[in-house]
Amino acid sequence: MSKITKENEVLIKAKVLDHLIEHLQKRTDVQNIDLMNLSGFCRNCLSKWYAKYANAAGYDLDYEETRKIIYGMPYSDWKEKFQKEATPEQLQKFKDK
Repeated sequence: MSKITKENEVLIKAKVLDHLIEHLQKRTDVQNIDLMNLSGFCRNCLSKWYAKYANAAGYDLDYEETRKIIYGMPYSDWKEKFQKEATPEQLQKFKDK
């Protein structure tokens, strides 16, 4: 097996990120607060990171535009369709982090 070049490593990472984004778009049952409590990041974090690195590369993308990329729809639509009220337990766990 050949050694992975830096260029191919970047392409592989891009495919992994695409897969993660698609997975999170399909898993609408998984709430952002659960992601934050378990992993320390959520869809909104991915959106912020996307905007940060796009802007650093000279692309003019704002947070709402990148949210649409990560959520697969405008955030307001996703929130209306899929976001549930956080439970007191979820909120406490988030506070304790």
